[in-house]
Amino acid sequence: MRLLFLGDVMGRAGRRAITENLPSLRKDLRLDFVVVNGENASGGMGLTGAHAKGFFEAGADVVTLGDHAFDQKDMLQSIESEPRLIRPLNFAKDCPGRGARVFADARGRKVLVTQVLGQVFMKRCFDDPFSAMDAVLRAHPLGGAVQATLVDVHCEATSEKMAMGHFCDGRASVVVGTHTHVPTSDAQILPGGTAYQTDAGMCGDYDSVIGMQKGEPMRRFITGMSKSRFEPAMGSVTLSGLFVETDDRTGKATTIRMIRQGGRLEPSTV
Repeated sequence: MRLLFLGDVMGRAGRRAITENLPSLRKDLRLDFVVVNGENASGGMGLTGAHAKGFFEAGADVVTLGDHAFDQKDMLQSIESEPRLIRPLNFAKDCPGRGARVFADARGRKVLVTQVLGQVFMKRCFDDPFSAMDAVLRAHPLGGAVQATLVDVHCEATSEKMAMGHFCDGRASVVVGTHTHVPTSDAQILPGGTAYQTDAGMCGDYDSVIGMQKGEPMRRFITGMSKSRFEPAMGSVTLSGLFVETDDRTGKATTIRMIRQGGRLEPSTV
């Protein structure tokens, strides 16, 4: 199976890059399944139902969220009516939506998509991500109940992401980090056969401070005072993500490549 994961979509510029480029990426890479992290897509904070719909129309099969999942209030209703939206697994139990779901590609192959939030350096102490992930993976064995499993690890700490990668090794096809908006250069297949990258990076303007226009974040760092709200940067966008090919029989990864297309970063494509 040929899988593509695209990292945190940042604001209007990131949304436009997805809608303009994902259809051709899907065709050129002969993709079977596409997951997009959309939690910063609407004004840099959260995701609206309308913007999620635009991603699905462009070719995304699933959209994951993150700690800003419900910053846009209409997501409380949208996530209940749209099963292709996945919020963090370790949110409170009565939170709307689901943190894991099994989907099918065009050939009927089963794909589990799930997301967890980290605990280290996060503003809230969420439920234990490791026990939550363990329960989901036990219920959906790779190469049995599902042909592929993709885990989105939404964390601040690289150590926590790496620990989750090794925790899932051999039980998931892909473990990929999001949240910090900067792509790491450690894409690899772990010893048990799981494709791993600590952070996929963002789909946004890298002439910025993690996707925000530079002025206000720099003012706060330099003076300790705020003057205005953060606004997403609107320059040329780099699509950042991860391409993985898996064995349908085992669900394990056979190929991994980082994706960087357009914008300021050095390109990297399959």
